[in-house]
Amino acid sequence: MGSGSPRASARRPEPNPMGSGSPRASARRPEPNPMGSGSPRASARRPEPWWSRAVFYQVYPRSFADSDGDGVGDLDGLTDRLDHLVELGVDAIWLNPVTVSPMADHGYDVADPRDVDPLFGGMVALERLIAAAHQLGIRVTMDVVPNHTSSAHPWFQAALAAGPGGTARDRYLFRDGRGPDGTVPPNNWKSVFGGPAWTRVVEPNGKPGQWYLHLFDTEQPDLNWDNPEVFADFEKTLRFWLERGVDGFRIDVAHGMAKPPDLPDSPDLGIAVLQQSDDDPRFNHPSVHAIHRDIRTVMDRYPGAVSIGEVWVQDNARWAEYLRPDELHLGFNFRLARTDFDATEIRDAVENSLAAAAIEAATPTWTLANHDVGRVVTRYGGGEVGLARARAMAMVMLALPGVVFLYNGQELGLPDVELPDEALQDPTWERSGHTERGRDGCRVPIPWCGDNPPFGFSTHADTWLPMPPEWAALSVEEQSIDPDSTLSFFRHALQLRRGRDEFDGTDVQWLTAPKDTLIFRRGGGLMCALNAGDRPLALPAGELLLASAPLADHTLPPDSAAWLV
Repeated sequence: MGSGSPRASARRPEPNPMGSGSPRASARRPEPNPMGSGSPRASARRPEPWWSRAVFYQVYPRSFADSDGDGVGDLDGLTDRLDHLVELGVDAIWLNPVTVSPMADHGYDVADPRDVDPLFGGMVALERLIAAAHQLGIRVTMDVVPNHTSSAHPWFQAALAAGPGGTARDRYLFRDGRGPDGTVPPNNWKSVFGGPAWTRVVEPNGKPGQWYLHLFDTEQPDLNWDNPEVFADFEKTLRFWLERGVDGFRIDVAHGMAKPPDLPDSPDLGIAVLQQSDDDPRFNHPSVHAIHRDIRTVMDRYPGAVSIGEVWVQDNARWAEYLRPDELHLGFNFRLARTDFDATEIRDAVENSLAAAAIEAATPTWTLANHDVGRVVTRYGGGEVGLARARAMAMVMLALPGVVFLYNGQELGLPDVELPDEALQDPTWERSGHTERGRDGCRVPIPWCGDNPPFGFSTHADTWLPMPPEWAALSVEEQSIDPDSTLSFFRHALQLRRGRDEFDGTDVQWLTAPKDTLIFRRGGGLMCALNAGDRPLALPAGELLLASAPLADHTLPPDSAAWLV
């Protein structure tokens, strides 16, 4: 499985150069540049990868925009709304799964990794999206899911039909059970979604037989990455999309794939649903790094393509191993997304994240929300207080060096939605025995316009998750005409981040600040102040660039942030 393997070193065709050169693209945004950031100042110094300071916008396709009136978002809906992303000022899209799937886990159960599901418009819709986004200077990255497949995948169906001992089963992790007649699972591992991580199959002879491992839903059997066929097929998937103009991948469960050969029992049975620890034998096995080195040999054949790993590892040294020069380009660091609105915790998270990236001289990454962790407004208290804090923390994140990931709807200040039980679709709800409500509350569709649901998201009133009527005030249309709206705030903040030299530099210097506040300076001269206390903060001397709330006599109110130069 190492990078010197025959499959890694085999000759591969060079990718076609990307770029349309259309008049519309040059009038709106710079053309994507495989070796530069697109900003004028980048061309005056040593070229950097385009992603080194990019703002990625995560699109949960089911919830972004529906073009065909079935109540589910699709790729043509996203293409029709690309102007929203241009006006927002993002550099790239991260697209959650759109490949063929039974949708047991909303696309993370992949039945065909090299085709687009008809639900999202099929392959032609993705081709239209890539072409349109590139014309507007926006890169397109997409999710790949290497840890498991769907149980509907032809490989798994062949494994079930083959019976024990067949080569088809070796592509997955089938094991005999323990105890009399093999009635006890092979080990005590739990599914991340709740319940056991093993399911027993009925063999072709009609009798109960072996068990297969699924760290997530029963319909997501884990692949056996010790089988060389698995990487060979994954390489085909990477090349398939890269040669069609995709600019890179977010690699789902990038710290998974490799498992301990003996599949030992877990010493810790108290890990909560949707959680894991650094000592968890289900994840972060050292041999996973050989897999990433193999993946990197593929990526390096496509100049400018980026690999971004979902790495749920807390220990800095172990996390940094994924960012070695021959592994991932970028790795998600989730510390800010797990931090309360507390100045000490926030500073600790920033310092820790910077220190982790520095171990391998990697580019830091920052995010506050995604489809798994919930919306910032709700996490910070909800209502006006939660919204004020969410805007303030967006300024902190955007002031830091490196790469930023925004989650669709974050620019509108959307909260989580309390959905009725009958509307919940996340497999966690059923697998946890209705004790964990899952992640549906942060996946409700985007409100675009109008006074009533579905707010321009679809022509179908019955959207895949119900939209709350009070979101009329949060729609893109409503916020676009309000200079004080959260959307206007994000547009201004991203414009400043893209265009001002003060956001240059990779270092962060902490300045003296009162209790419950923090102030730091970037190498380019930007100062960011955050007031997480309950008293106004007198700001340092400097010209105000942006504040998340109105100032009074150069003082920053609680639950707000400011940029100064």
